[in-house]
Parts: sequence; C-alpha cells; structure tokens
Amino acid sequence: MFTGIVTDVGTVVELEQQGDLRARIKTAYDTAGIDIGASIASDGVCLTVIALGDDWYDVQISAETVSKTNVESWTIGKRINLERALKVGDELGGHIVSGHVDGVAEVVEVADEGDSTRVTLRAPKDLARFIAPKGSVALNGTSLTVNDVEGCDFGINFIPHTKDVTTWGDVSKGDRVNLEIDTLARYVARLAEMT
Repeated sequence: MFTGIVTDVGTVVELEQQGDLRARIKTAYDTAGIDIGASIASDGVCLTVIALGDDWYDVQISAETVSKTNVESWTIGKRINLERALKVGDELGGHIVSGHVDGVAEVVEVADEGDSTRVTLRAPKDLARFIAPKGSVALNGTSLTVNDVEGCDFGINFIPHTKDVTTWGDVSKGDRVNLEIDTLARYVARLAEMT
C-alpha cells in the first residue's frame, strides 16, 4: 500500500525485453535500505524489486502490466514518480493507493492559472463513473484532488510544490497517465450495483 505522496523522482536507465520487460530505475533512495522483493510504486505501478545497485533497482514487468499502464511508453531517460511502500506508523498524507493501475487517462489540456497549472484529463469511459468532484485519484502515483468532472473529462490543479517534487512540471497535452481510482469509490459503486 502507498499514499500517493511521491518521495523521489527516478530515471529509467535500462530497458530489456527478457520474456517480461526488465527495467532499471536510478534513484536517490538509499538502496542499502531496500530489500529484494520490496514493492516500489514507479509512476504509480506497484513493482517488485528484483536486483539492486548503489543508486538503482531493477524490476520485472509482466506483459499484463505493460498492456494496462503507460509503461509501454517508457524510454531511456524518462523521469518517473517513485514511492516506497507504507510502513506501520507512516503519515497518511495522501490517500490509500494500492499501486494497481486501473487504466490510462490522456492529458487533453494544460493551462497555467496563476502559479498553478490546470490539467484536464480524459478517463476511459468505464472508469469515468468512479471519478467525482473533490474526490481523490492517483495519477502516475501522485495522490490528487479532482476539481471538476464533465463526462469522461476531469480537471486537476498542480501547485508549484507538486510540480517541483514530481514529474508533473513536465506534463504535456497528449501524455498518457496511469490512473488509479479511489478504492472507496470502487466499493461504493459496487454496493450501489448490488441494491
């Protein structure tokens, strides 16, 4: 489990297809404190560490995960949001995030509003019903509050701090973004279907 509070921005330094996709991610984390088998949310995707170096970790990514996320667009040099798994006693500054990406949203508009940046995204139709104004979503592993919703489109504002400590300062129209809907929204919808 994660909170959606990004704690490092890593860089993809190697990609190799070996049956599954193997990726090496450079990080500022102290890798001496990471165990083989640990989970790290990498652009919001919960991935298992399979090898470690002084300033990098490797993950193996199944074809299923590649097909359901924006991992297929990862290239050498791509910057990605990172978060280590929650530990008992950690601050819950965002919202509960599993790292199980539900689908990919597309950035359809980017506009500066004062010092903030307003981003409008388009969710897949089957996921749009779970997104509500003032609700939470995780986008590329970042816990965010939804400002408004119109059909499949929803708006998010990024303050300067968020743009500085995540990859959101680099956002562009057309970007494909990993979307994880709020777990609570999923269960409320399921309960409503059953009544």
